[in-house]
Amino acid sequence: MYPDIEHLLESLLGTDMPAWLSIFKTFGLMVAIAFLFAAWALQKELKRKEEEGLLSPTYTNIEVGKPVTTNELILSALLGFVLGFKVGGMFGNIAEVSPDPMGYLFSLKGNLLVGILGAAAMAYFKYAEKKKEQLAEPTTKRIAIHPYQRISEIVMICAVGGIAGAKIFNALETWDDFIRNPMESLLSSSGLTFYGGLIVATIALVFYARKHSIPFKHLCDAAAPALILAYGVGRLGCQLSGDGDWGIFNSAYVTEQNGNLRPAAQGEYEQMLQAAHPYFVNNFGTLKDVPHITAPAPSWLPDWLYAMNYPQNVNNEGVAIAGCKDNYCAVLPVGVFPTPLYETIVCVAIFFFLWSIRKRLKAPWQMFGIYLIFNGAERFLVEKIRVNFKYDWGFLHPTQAEIISTLLIIIGILLLVFNRKQQTVSTK
Repeated sequence: MYPDIEHLLESLLGTDMPAWLSIFKTFGLMVAIAFLFAAWALQKELKRKEEEGLLSPTYTNIEVGKPVTTNELILSALLGFVLGFKVGGMFGNIAEVSPDPMGYLFSLKGNLLVGILGAAAMAYFKYAEKKKEQLAEPTTKRIAIHPYQRISEIVMICAVGGIAGAKIFNALETWDDFIRNPMESLLSSSGLTFYGGLIVATIALVFYARKHSIPFKHLCDAAAPALILAYGVGRLGCQLSGDGDWGIFNSAYVTEQNGNLRPAAQGEYEQMLQAAHPYFVNNFGTLKDVPHITAPAPSWLPDWLYAMNYPQNVNNEGVAIAGCKDNYCAVLPVGVFPTPLYETIVCVAIFFFLWSIRKRLKAPWQMFGIYLIFNGAERFLVEKIRVNFKYDWGFLHPTQAEIISTLLIIIGILLLVFNRKQQTVSTK
């Protein structure tokens, strides 16, 4: 796997890369790319809906030509100090920061000198910018702000609300681990529950849309293709980094001491259970509770579609790789189903389907309803081969994702049915 950008580039280019690249994680890179793709898709849809007359701009008055204020200088200096303090500290302590950049960012460590220089630079740039725009007599302008021009604000709300919600719901899903070490759980770059992010971000967008007079139904329809695309690209980050979001074990494949995965001979899975006994017991309680099925890949498909052992995964989960001296030296002893890869493939395919039908759907909520059905079905099915906490409801033992995905499917169906009734009434 490629937990750091350094690992990824070394694998792609076949040469050693600068050590400072290890600060940047592949999961974070793919999340950033996911947001960029989502912003592109959402902006195009918002523009299209405005051309169709479904959305309209709002107007606001702004004052131009004002000199820089003390508050603006202070805020710019504070931002510059924080950036300089943290970035300077990170590049001065690569070995310490690389294993846990998030932990370092939320610590009190940094470079004071670079922080002061950053504060001075940002304050000066703000002063120079305002001085250049300053007029002898400030004037008031009335400007139109189109919904698609608010894309950076919308993406920022989705990012902050999504990450916060993903962390909260993950804490609820893994409550025992969260209680043992709440700060590590909250600050870790792994451990994100998508549906938690979707719910919290949606609630935040309701208030944002109301504040700026954006019809929420049209915003949801515009966002539907962007959401599924972002999810698919983000899951690729899980796959590349090996963040633990994989499926159950495929006992048809076992890992060699050097970390390579190969088909298992008769009885080798049981031998591996004994050889890696501490790992399995620590994660599943007893060897009998280890979730697995035996599913060798057909001869016409590559083995990696059926099983991966995620060598050098970002969480260092599994057993030690012989001779490894890297920051990441663990590998899963038995292959698992690469569910992040499955989700990436399926979700990107769903995106292209939604993108192809978007102009045919004329009534509000139709696109979002279809998105909810596809999203819920995809997640419900993949949960069948994923390792997750299950609730005990007597004869039912659903996971959190199965419960939420079922509700999303029901809501999606109701949106389509209700919308169809509305259309029928309106045509009579």
